[in-house]
Amino acid sequence: MAPIASTLVAVLGAASLASAQTPNRPGTQNRYPFAKPYEQSFLDGYSVLKHVGGQGPYSNRDSYGISRDPPAGCAVDQVIMLKRHGERWPDPAPAANFKASLQKVYNTNTTAWTGALEFLNRWTYFVPDGRYIALESYNGPYSGLLDGYRHGAEYGVRYGHLWNQTAANLTIPMFSSGYERILTTARKFGEGFFGWNYTDVVAMNIIPEQVYMGANSLTPTCLHDNDTAICGNLTNLQPQFRLAATRLNAQTKNLALNATDIYNLMQMTAYELNVRGYSDWVDVFSLDEWLAFGYTQDLSYYYCSGPGDKNMKAVGAVYANASLSLLNQGPDAASGGNALWFNFCHDTNITPVLAALGLSSPAEDLPLDHIPFPNQYNTGNIVPMGGHLTIERLACNATAVTDKDTYVRLVLNEAVVPYAGCQDGPGFSCSLANYTRLVSASLPDFISTCGFNSSYPQYLDFWWNYNTTRAYDVETQNPIPAGEGLLTYQGTAA
Repeated sequence: MAPIASTLVAVLGAASLASAQTPNRPGTQNRYPFAKPYEQSFLDGYSVLKHVGGQGPYSNRDSYGISRDPPAGCAVDQVIMLKRHGERWPDPAPAANFKASLQKVYNTNTTAWTGALEFLNRWTYFVPDGRYIALESYNGPYSGLLDGYRHGAEYGVRYGHLWNQTAANLTIPMFSSGYERILTTARKFGEGFFGWNYTDVVAMNIIPEQVYMGANSLTPTCLHDNDTAICGNLTNLQPQFRLAATRLNAQTKNLALNATDIYNLMQMTAYELNVRGYSDWVDVFSLDEWLAFGYTQDLSYYYCSGPGDKNMKAVGAVYANASLSLLNQGPDAASGGNALWFNFCHDTNITPVLAALGLSSPAEDLPLDHIPFPNQYNTGNIVPMGGHLTIERLACNATAVTDKDTYVRLVLNEAVVPYAGCQDGPGFSCSLANYTRLVSASLPDFISTCGFNSSYPQYLDFWWNYNTTRAYDVETQNPIPAGEGLLTYQGTAA
């Protein structure tokens, strides 16, 4: 009998020879013989980024396993994107809540912290008074400015073929709602996509965030929209917050946190990630507690600006209807042949569009007495900072199972999401004809639903009647006071 060691050597040698002679896997001859060309472990592990809702850094949506690249035989000939601003410092009201709850912590007069809060011996608050409130973060791995630039650069690689750089006097319109951090994101995206001198190409159109814009808006709203009672009562819905308060209070003398304080500190943690890229507060709270915090965010978006609000589908219909018109006109006819439609807004302007299209909408309302698992309406997947919905128009050749035709794909945070009831095209896309028929039949009327009369704009018009000057591409306006952030059409502080 051959020794075990020599037998193992022989087996390994044979395996190496077989690997080196395998003709259908290029490069495998240089790899370890037992290396797997396709990974077998798909561990969708825990990440706090999926439990901070719309408060924290961007992450791609959980994928259905559909390739992000165009299906074989298809090419993208038009793209329409709606993007949220990048990671940022908190708005004034949450920042005040953070400081109030932190003050309760420091009022204990503890000189040497121990237990879960031991890191407070070294930690300092991360929000400078006044200066950066509501603005995008500018450094760290989750920088909001970097988010916009990197996204533009990545889309420049993906969709750069739709930009004819040799065309004389070509102007590409981009559209930003009227808020400083939104416009900043749009500018950084434009710089990443078109290059440092993007202002030579882009005409930035600032769309006011005002009710008088009616349907001609990136931020439409309802005149009589009354948020449900759920919207104002999120922090006390989860017993995990009360348990966390009890646990932390027991570790530190004189500490008297309540459920609202826990909510504030967890929300603060998400913003610290936006600014510093890390937060010691993450480990103060357990997985159950982060799940509870994430679910409060899901409830807020669902019932206040998503499918749980009876008016939001009509609000989202504005963008959904207008994008249908662009898709059916195509890049050769739509507004001078432009194939690139980049739009920038807030998170609560994206969730109504998703509701109108039925993306990520659960079959039943989110429960208030428990956390569903799995939860289809996870806002960490839907509208994180920098979240975006991209609609691709695909020109596809005939295959054995599909016709030569024009198709539509919906991409949410870089994951292809098949349109419900229509996957008749390559790569689970939907034919433009069927997509148009299904979407048109499902959309309510925005004007009548939301109480507008004929004195307001009745439809989205700026995609067809846009500004072609470049007056708003450079920062010529006066600095906007911290915490206000509103812009007018002229690019000056409101």
